[in-house]
Amino acid sequence: MNQLILVGRLVSDPELTVLDNGMKVSTINLAVKRGFKSGENNQYETDFFRCTLWSGIAEATVSYCRKGYTVGIKARIQQKNFIQEEKTIFSYPEIIVEKITFINKNGNDLE
Repeated sequence: MNQLILVGRLVSDPELTVLDNGMKVSTINLAVKRGFKSGENNQYETDFFRCTLWSGIAEATVSYCRKGYTVGIKARIQQKNFIQEEKTIFSYPEIIVEKITFINKNGNDLE
């Protein structure tokens, strides 16, 4: 089963891009605090995840969310290859959002 659940804050305002074929896409950066303290200062560290949203999910997120909003995502991970000059340079996991829940904005519940 390929399923990922993350809850975090948007690092920047989401932007909508319309591709040549008419598809709509948005990429968000999500800051997710780890569930444990670590390091010399015994503080929570934060991981940053780049997530791709398509079509209606992308449009809704751009319309209703801004930097600092807390969201929950249900996503899948797929492997993506970056090819340059006919050689595969590297392969990396891409987070594809299948569902997004708008939890709150800047600490306040969404109404």
